[in-house]
Amino acid sequence: MINSTSSSDRTIRPDSIAHAPAKSAVRGLGADQFSASNSDALRSSLASQPEVRPEVVARGRELAADPSYPSTEILRQVGGLILNSPDLSDENN
Repeated sequence: MINSTSSSDRTIRPDSIAHAPAKSAVRGLGADQFSASNSDALRSSLASQPEVRPEVVARGRELAADPSYPSTEILRQVGGLILNSPDLSDENN
């Protein structure tokens, strides 16, 4: 179980909520329309990006070689969270 770290005195009270004017359901022309030119521009932009980013690979190798990454404390915390989480495959849940 994950304990809440938020304070219960931060509950939103109805009188403290500012009422925003309702938005019109009518949208401008082209708001939700397909545009082949936008799709082509996205494909072009993605095609120009490298499949492998050497700086990210280098950082990953550095972290993999660092015996203190992740720290023992982080591993214990993650392990505890996993052990204390409910088994969603259990039919009783």
